[in-house]
Formats: sequence, structure tokens, C-alpha cells
Amino acid sequence: MTKKKILVVLTSHSELGNTGHKTGFWVEEFAAPYYVFLDAGAEVTLASPAGGQPPIDPNSELPDFQTDATRRFDADEAGQKQLATTLKLSDVSVKDYDAVFYPGGHGPLWDLVDDKDSIQLIETALQQEKPVGAVCHASAALLNAKDLQGEPIVKGRAVTGFSNSEEEAVALTEVVPFLLEDELKKLGGEYQKVDDWNVLAIQDGLLITGQNPASSESVAEKIMANL
Repeated sequence: MTKKKILVVLTSHSELGNTGHKTGFWVEEFAAPYYVFLDAGAEVTLASPAGGQPPIDPNSELPDFQTDATRRFDADEAGQKQLATTLKLSDVSVKDYDAVFYPGGHGPLWDLVDDKDSIQLIETALQQEKPVGAVCHASAALLNAKDLQGEPIVKGRAVTGFSNSEEEAVALTEVVPFLLEDELKKLGGEYQKVDDWNVLAIQDGLLITGQNPASSESVAEKIMANL
């Protein structure tokens, strides 16, 4: 049996609007799925729009947000080296992978939402009947992807992502360029959510989305179940 190959796409954006604070990807949302994939015997490739080391949201490194997966990653030299040398998104081809996964953090709201390479990657993966997963703010990467008929890929599909109430809870409603829940609904997505910070991973066709950091592992498990 050949190893399944999973492409993980991370943000390259590090500025939290014009607040002067830093953002990036949320460590847990990367680390938990990373080990779900590796422990299931999959081969994982990391990519980002700019290539190299993607920015880590400093808040996600605070003690409150550490999990078994983040601690495992902190001690994983090979994993850290891989993260520091992500491929440039424009250099990867979806035909080389069996699935694509996007970890969240606020960064994707600024760069992945309209990154042409990322949009093409998502559209092509779904056309080739490969699972596409996104968790938390990374569902923003789906907003500009369209199907062969030119309709938004989220239209008429059950989807989730960071909720308006969760954005309010982290006091960033006025900072983010848009509210993800609102945008998914505007495009005709059948947005679903559970209470803040609880687990929700939804699959509709080969599109798999998770609401928040707590949902990242479930999204990864659903991706693996589809391979």
C-alpha cells in the first residue's frame, strides 16, 4: 500500500490588521492534525504562499493553549525543521497529493482568502475528488474558490468556521477584515455552529470544515477516513 500524501497549507501573513500585534497560524490547529496524519502513516508536505517559516500566532504559544500535540511538536526537531522550510505554494501541484488541509489562525483572513495559487489548488483538488479540509479561520481560504459552473464551492454546502461569537470573545470583531461566519452565509453556505470552543467538524461531499481550534483533530480524522 502506497503512503497517502497530504499537503498542509499555512498562512504567510503575520500582521494583525493595523493593531501592531502579530498573528499567523495557530499552533494547535497545525500540530494536532499533523500528528493525526503522521500517526496514520501518511506523508505530510508543508507549503505557504511565501515559502520558508510561516509566522506562528504568538498567542497560540501561551501556556493556556498548549496540548499534548503542541508539546510533542515542541520536542520534534524534524517537525520544526520541516516547518521552517515550507515549500512555496506556487511550486506545488495538487496532482502529487491525496488531500489538502488548511490550519487556521487569523493569518488566512488576509493572505489565503485571495491567494490565486491557493484558490486554484482547492478548486483542482475538489475536481480531482480529493478531500479538502480547513479549520477555524482557514475556512476563509474557501471563500473565493468556485466549482466548474462558476458557483462558490461553499454554496449549498454544510460548512463551518470561526463563529461571530468566538470572534467577539477574542475581541477582534473590529480588527478582522471580515467576519467569516457572515461571508460563508453570504455565499450561500449552510453555515453551522455549536457553542463557542466546542468541537464541530462537518463533512459535505469532500469538503471538511472545523469551527475552532478544538475541532482541528476531528477534521484531520475525517480527512484520513476519506483516504
